[in-house]
Amino acid sequence: MKPPSTYNVLFLCTGNSARSIMAEAVLRREGAGRFNAFSAGSRPTGRVNPWAIDHLAAGGLPTDGLRSKSWNEFAAPGAPEIDFIFTVCDNAAGEVCPLWPGQPVTAHWGVPDPAAVEGTDERKLQAFEDTFRILERRVNRFVDLPLSSLDPRDLVRAVRSIGEA
Repeated sequence: MKPPSTYNVLFLCTGNSARSIMAEAVLRREGAGRFNAFSAGSRPTGRVNPWAIDHLAAGGLPTDGLRSKSWNEFAAPGAPEIDFIFTVCDNAAGEVCPLWPGQPVTAHWGVPDPAAVEGTDERKLQAFEDTFRILERRVNRFVDLPLSSLDPRDLVRAVRSIGEA
């Protein structure tokens, strides 16, 4: 992979309301200057989950500009060419995706849906915390990869292994 000045990374989830939004926010912080982070969904809910926003804000991550949007925005003419695509939910991983310009490296980094947790506010808060920690750890492992020095097969193996850990 020829190193661009910055890599464009797209996180996909069906609803684009929690997991993919959280991953986008973490990469914005951890990869500032090296990565442009985006998120989208196959069937976006049209709103970001308030628990996700509250959790990100409490952790000091900016939430401005985060919105639930369709993955079609990134397959349209004039969209940024994506270098990496990570699905963070099992549903999105099994769907037929649009044809993406270029040849992005893809991997599945599935995480349980914290928005599906029912019960007390304490249980919901814990689910968002657990999801955030998993995504933060994976994003940090990704940011630490020597992307420009890995051959294409090793690069694919490396980003896919992040989702298996």
